[in-house]
Amino acid sequence: MGGVNDLILRAARGEPTQRPPVWFMRQAGRYQRSYRKVRERHTLPEIVRNPELAAQVTLSPVEELGVDAAILFADITTPLYGMGVDLDLVEGKGPVIHRPIRDREGVEA
Repeated sequence: MGGVNDLILRAARGEPTQRPPVWFMRQAGRYQRSYRKVRERHTLPEIVRNPELAAQVTLSPVEELGVDAAILFADITTPLYGMGVDLDLVEGKGPVIHRPIRDREGVEA
């Protein structure tokens, strides 16, 4: 991609812009071939824990579609990985937390 595109930043600051910025929010797995190829080799937890992969999947619609910005999308479970919560994303079921916190003792453990 060429130079820095700060159109969305200027618009957010209320500065004049030559046109409104365009960004694309998507369910990447439903349409984006490049994202599906990454997911063939990596799980969502692997992607969100790897800065290079996270940047790749975030920037791919910007590069492929020529929009002005990327929306940093995170699955609702993403913060849990950083908190050390042991979970799996089970196809057809959703997130499964292996040791859920159910009481005060679980928080203090």
